[in-house]
Amino acid sequence: MDKSQSAQVHSEILYKIEDVPPLQVSILLAFQHIMAAFGGIVAVPLVVGGVLGLPVGDLAYLVSAALFMAGVATFIQAKGIGKCGARVPCVMGTDFTFVGPSIAVGFAGGLPAIFGATILGSFVEIILSRFIKPLRKFFPPIVTGTVVTLIGLTLLPVSIDWAAGGFGSADYGSLKNVSVAMAVMIVTMLLNRYGKGIVSSAAVILGLIFGYAISFPLGMLHFEPIKEAGWIALPSIFKFGVTFSFAFVLPFITAYLVTTIETVGVLMAIGEASGRELSSDEIEAGILADGVGSFIAGFLGAGPNTSFSQNVGLIPLTKVASKFVVVVAGIILMLLGIFPKFGALIAIMPNPVLGGAGIIMFGVVAASGIKTLKNVEMSNRNLLILAVSLGLGLGVTVRPDFIAHLPEVLKSLFSSGISAGTISALVLNIVLTEEPQPVVEPEENVI
Repeated sequence: MDKSQSAQVHSEILYKIEDVPPLQVSILLAFQHIMAAFGGIVAVPLVVGGVLGLPVGDLAYLVSAALFMAGVATFIQAKGIGKCGARVPCVMGTDFTFVGPSIAVGFAGGLPAIFGATILGSFVEIILSRFIKPLRKFFPPIVTGTVVTLIGLTLLPVSIDWAAGGFGSADYGSLKNVSVAMAVMIVTMLLNRYGKGIVSSAAVILGLIFGYAISFPLGMLHFEPIKEAGWIALPSIFKFGVTFSFAFVLPFITAYLVTTIETVGVLMAIGEASGRELSSDEIEAGILADGVGSFIAGFLGAGPNTSFSQNVGLIPLTKVASKFVVVVAGIILMLLGIFPKFGALIAIMPNPVLGGAGIIMFGVVAASGIKTLKNVEMSNRNLLILAVSLGLGLGVTVRPDFIAHLPEVLKSLFSSGISAGTISALVLNIVLTEEPQPVVEPEENVI
């Protein structure tokens, strides 16, 4: 992003990174971030626990621990503690990259092995955070623009699945699901475009509330989880025990490498959306927060934490880049982890409701990347970097079986469309040489 473009984006932001909106406004905006991230945060422990066949009580604890630790990690990342935390509006949570390794380790050594691997593996990111500065030169605008575009494009299929009712659901793509999703999308879009002040900034949460309202008479809201959820669930250290083994940590190392790459991309995307290019020190502090958050998570019975790319779209959409809002979101997430009934209220949100908002949010992220690429000279070299990176990133996203027969290490590295595209862009940026500039001969003085 050049200085003129950065200044333009910065002037469009209603609340900049260091701004502190009124508390009541911040709480409202914080819930937008929580609703956008909630499904991703609770999905990982539900999937892992379900595959491992855990009893309901243990599963409930894992969900509460995941919410609580997402809040702790988000607070560290946004607020910053010492040299830890990028101090930008970045929401944290457990990423699906860790589902495969967690299941494999869980079958071999149970929950204690998962949490031991989470703790030991976190040092991968803690160590890598010290080497971001010399690597920064490998992220010119053609790479960052490609990565930001990929973040949005690879998330769009997720929002479409949500809008259709959730992948694998019996009523996938039903007229009711699609209609609810489109209604939420249209209301959110109109509120954001024509609303004034807080109405425009809070368009996403207002659209989600509208979605709740129309879902109730359609029989899409089920309140049983709220009734069944406990009132208080305090996290405890090593509730299930812990096992430290080098054999168990090996599957986690690749996953931590992938999330490191993705976090660099997410932090750069946040900078693009906020109208401020992040320094190498800020990105290093952000990677360190990833590692520290995961380290703490292992002690409290939660999975590794990393940055959530789906929340980036809220920044340009709501014109709110305040890190204070995300600090508030972190505190609320911690409370949701302690008071499960409140978390259940968000958990019952129908997939189509979230999908309607997600289409806009993820589309805005992709559009932000395209906006950056607009200012990049599309030489043959840069065109190839963009084409191959988008091709592989989107290809892996829509056809994951493409890499099914790769060695496990490579399969883990390229399992995410974001990581596949980012790695491709980084490698091609190094391998493909710059095109030589034509030499202009000085004109001879004519007497």
